[in-house]
Amino acid sequence: MRVPLLILLLFQSFWAIGQKKLIFSDHSYEEEIRTVMLHPRFQGTRDNLRPAVVPLQKQNLLLQFDDLRGQRDSYYVKLIHCNYDWTKSRLMDLDFLMDYNEYPINEFEFSFNTSIPYVHYFFEVPPVKLPGNYLLVAYRNSDDDLILTKRFMVYDNQVSLMAEDQSQGIGNLRANNQQLNFKINYGRTPIVDPYQSVKAMVRQNQRWDNVRTNITPSFLREDIHELEYRFFDQSNEYKAGNEFRFVDFRSLNSPGRNTGRLDRSKRPFHLTVQPDKSRGDDVYSQYPDLNGGYVIENLDNRDAYISGDYVFVTFTLQSQPVNTDVYIMGALTNWERTAETRMEYVASRKVYEKTLFLKQGWYDYQYWVESPRQDAYQLEGSFFETENLYEVFIYYRPFRPDADLLIGYFPIPVNPR
Repeated sequence: MRVPLLILLLFQSFWAIGQKKLIFSDHSYEEEIRTVMLHPRFQGTRDNLRPAVVPLQKQNLLLQFDDLRGQRDSYYVKLIHCNYDWTKSRLMDLDFLMDYNEYPINEFEFSFNTSIPYVHYFFEVPPVKLPGNYLLVAYRNSDDDLILTKRFMVYDNQVSLMAEDQSQGIGNLRANNQQLNFKINYGRTPIVDPYQSVKAMVRQNQRWDNVRTNITPSFLREDIHELEYRFFDQSNEYKAGNEFRFVDFRSLNSPGRNTGRLDRSKRPFHLTVQPDKSRGDDVYSQYPDLNGGYVIENLDNRDAYISGDYVFVTFTLQSQPVNTDVYIMGALTNWERTAETRMEYVASRKVYEKTLFLKQGWYDYQYWVESPRQDAYQLEGSFFETENLYEVFIYYRPFRPDADLLIGYFPIPVNPR
């Protein structure tokens, strides 16, 4: 029976490889590929909190990820230039690259003294010749055996931005919302038909699930080369949300704030986070957070990237059922609302629960209600005082090359502290 079983497993493996469809978003295609980070490199332990957005003149992006299979494999990277809406552009590889579009991932380290062995890979993204949106694709041996995709942006600031007060919404919505009003001056850049050829995009806290794309300018003043984005309705307002909850298990010898019981009876360890309650009816409370991000740190040992252990982490929310799906949200779940991030309701205990497999560190998170008829922030609350980071992206499509170029990038912190 051994031979037929082996043939069956091989067939299933090849079938699974054939089912990997390229997704133009941040995505891991295999369960064993974990803790994927793409960020500028500044030799800091918290570099991954920085957005994967770099200037054309100084490109220093670093890709990092873990392979929990624990054995080294041959991985490669290629880049895809995308339009503002993350569809593949018409550019050929040599239009935006200096080399052949296949780069081996040669740098790696084996984990040290961890419950589950893994290989930590890191790769410096090659520089590109044109500003714009890019999709990094990592694969094994052949480019249809995908392991991960990550989005990044390269900008060349050719326009200037002036932002107005960001903290207020409209009328009685002011207490819950934040709105961006801004002007773009393109006097330094010859732009043909700016109303049609210029696209604006706004992102909140590096999230792709609620990004605003192709925002239409409210006024065009060609005499002073200015596009004004002033919004008079709710269409481009953001719910401000609340400061993120967090859990600190950078140490497994002395777990930090908001941690509960740590079960060491078997490996991997199992950590229970202190039970949470709804904050929907609470008043705003100020405290520092990571805007939904996480940091990989290990206070018990040396380099966290190779000595950080993976732990089962159970999150618990005490709540009555809300008659729709509830998800745990943040960079820890890649902001995805899928079966893997949906919480289960335990009626006997009146709680929502979800267990995730996470690497040692500090993690922000929130509870998201998914329904077109209910407030997504009903379990968290939304306050205009909340600290958030917004990013404005300005794209222009010239006659040559026939692709959207990122000619302006402007981070706008709201309520910075």
